[in-house]
Amino acid sequence: MEAHKGRAVVLRSVSKSFGQIQAVRDLDLEIGSGAVYGLLGPNGSGKSTVMRMIIGLVRPDSGSIRVCGVDAGRDPMAVKRLVGYVPEEPHMYEYLTGFEYLDFIGDVYGLERGAKLARIEELLAAFGLEGRENDMISGYSHGMKQKTAIIGAILHRPRLLVFDEPLSGLDPKSARIVKDLVHRLAGEGVTTVFSTHVMEIADAVCDRVCVLYGGERVAEGSPGELRELAEMPDSTLEEVFLTLTKAEDVRQIVEALAG
Repeated sequence: MEAHKGRAVVLRSVSKSFGQIQAVRDLDLEIGSGAVYGLLGPNGSGKSTVMRMIIGLVRPDSGSIRVCGVDAGRDPMAVKRLVGYVPEEPHMYEYLTGFEYLDFIGDVYGLERGAKLARIEELLAAFGLEGRENDMISGYSHGMKQKTAIIGAILHRPRLLVFDEPLSGLDPKSARIVKDLVHRLAGEGVTTVFSTHVMEIADAVCDRVCVLYGGERVAEGSPGELRELAEMPDSTLEEVFLTLTKAEDVRQIVEALAG
């Protein structure tokens, strides 16, 4: 299906509560096809909830979501076929080998066997896992599990990648591979929604950033535009974030704790 007028993801007036906690409040977002789009905010800001709603794992209480032209509420299975997802803490079949897991994921997406095996081999080599693919996942380090989850997410060449803190636990080389990969895929029209609370990652990876705080969008733009909005052109993105969210002065908090 064609992207919705050049937009890979469109959220309109989306809200979601869990009991008495409102995780997302009346959120509007438009993410263009081929963008590397960051959701930036502290833990509890609503980032993961937004991502889970986009891929159809969580239904919004109100509002609408379209992914590559598909109504996520009406046809969540069609959305799942278009998406590759890496959660913050991937849950994997620990008593499969790495190869068995990826072979299974390829079958789920209906990949032809020859193309599937070639793709698995290519990605294992790219992420430095060749020679470990026949080890049980239960024996993998956190970083190796994260790499395997990322390979599983991109194995079927999705139109949209949804990565929730994907660089957690990765060594610098693998983190660089992921960064370069999403930018190369962006050139092919693949969209990436990239969640992080690490300012430097958002600055280095994302074309545009949505700053979430308390489930609401407080600012959106390129890192440069956010600096202009905060009137802090030479500041780090971390300083810009603290200004835009009207956070208390961090130094004062540290000094109070130390005292």
